[in-house]
Amino acid sequence: MTFVLRPRSSVEQMERLQKILAHAGIASRRKCEELITAGRVRVNGVVVTKLGTQADPARDRIEVDGVPIRIEPKTYIVLHKPRGYLSDVDEERGKPLAIDLVPTRERLYVAGRLDANSEGLLLLTNDGDLAHRITHPRYEHEKEYLALVAGEPDDAALAKMQKGVWYAGEILRADRVERAARRQRFGQADHGQAWLRIVLHEGKKRHIRHLCAGVGHPVLRLIRVRIGPIELGNLPVGKWRALSAREVRALKEQSTRTTNRASLHHRD
Repeated sequence: MTFVLRPRSSVEQMERLQKILAHAGIASRRKCEELITAGRVRVNGVVVTKLGTQADPARDRIEVDGVPIRIEPKTYIVLHKPRGYLSDVDEERGKPLAIDLVPTRERLYVAGRLDANSEGLLLLTNDGDLAHRITHPRYEHEKEYLALVAGEPDDAALAKMQKGVWYAGEILRADRVERAARRQRFGQADHGQAWLRIVLHEGKKRHIRHLCAGVGHPVLRLIRVRIGPIELGNLPVGKWRALSAREVRALKEQSTRTTNRASLHHRD
């Protein structure tokens, strides 16, 4: 049963509380659910712990840890993360944060991390609901990478990466793997090296590094060049840009399509 805090008029816009918090840039939707169940969220002075509770962000006073939330304008930024920068404050200490390269007062978080030694496209946003859909493997958003590897993988190695490699009790695989040109804008493969183009929709921690090592071709450099319809393009290392309205629309449209498809699969 939906928890209603006070009588409503027909014009009020009721939304699930975790969605409101995510839209406010508090955290991803999953993290917002954890905040609710932990009793850290109040609506009109009442502690709410039940997921699915609805509220009206325009009329209700919503607080997290006693601090009222503020509905921020949606921000979508692409950053070319340099090697050696952390994607998130929850990672190891002692290295610079990628988010510090973007001069903004808004609370942004990463939709899809890269480890410290990886480079490339980092999507920063305060749209927690969209970030959840982009990062959760259920919604099947493609991530495309260029990997410079040691050695020159043959067809059998590429096929094995798509079929699956056993690592730490689970199977790691890529959706697609192909050889890329020896010369990329990020550099040229030397003798005894090769660039691979790798596409996957589910990225476990150090997924590609373990996958490549599993077929005998360890990664020397790893660069993400695309998330869904958003491409890194020629954005220089350490620089950022705001997504265009067209790019945001394409990202949301793809997210909606994959959400509908995921819902159908879930019902099946």
